[in-house]
Amino acid sequence: MNDIAHLIQSSKRTIIFTGAGMSTESGLPDFRSAKDGLWEKFNPNELANVHALEHNRDEFIDFYRYRLQELKKYQPHDGHFILAEWEKRGLIHGIITQNVDGFHHDAGNRNVMELHGTFRSFHCHTCSKEYDADLFFSGKNHCDKCNGTIRPGIVLFGEALPEEAFIRAEKETNDADLFIVLGSSLTVSPANMFPMLAKENNAKLIIVNHDQTPLDSIANYIIQDKSIKQTLTEWNELL
Repeated sequence: MNDIAHLIQSSKRTIIFTGAGMSTESGLPDFRSAKDGLWEKFNPNELANVHALEHNRDEFIDFYRYRLQELKKYQPHDGHFILAEWEKRGLIHGIITQNVDGFHHDAGNRNVMELHGTFRSFHCHTCSKEYDADLFFSGKNHCDKCNGTIRPGIVLFGEALPEEAFIRAEKETNDADLFIVLGSSLTVSPANMFPMLAKENNAKLIIVNHDQTPLDSIANYIIQDKSIKQTLTEWNELL
């Protein structure tokens, strides 16, 4: 832990990469978990896609209103706030995330690249006019401008990933000399290309995840016996 704290302190450009494990430590259920209440009330495989939005609109809206309602029950944990403080201190320079909950922004981070979109914003599927999440939550479904369907700003199955976020993430990864993965299985493509790219550019790679990942063999340090929150807290105390 001391060695890693020294790396963070001496790094010229550190990039953080977060996955579902970062959010589940806030209590937020994993979208893919069979224990998740989503699976009892809805079938996400049938509704988290463009076809459902266009052909099963009412159930699509009910599904995402339920997801937003569940999300409001949770908040960033101490680890999120540590990362926000580190950004202010110049210890880290950006966060690439697979998560859509917006917790990094809520905690205070500014340079966040959301590879799968975010629940922080909603927009019209037809004309792209933006709407506040609270309007959607309170029952507004149709766009004032074109009468299209208001939808969350997350990437649905069947949609392309956000080009701007990927371009920024690629640039940040190329510039990094330290790349830290927090709570990702690193099995989802193309998101898992970023730690590989960092390593190819001679960055030090640290992976914090309870389970093994396909990239453990190329990591400089692997932490599996501590939670993300505990790991960040210990590093923070050493810094």
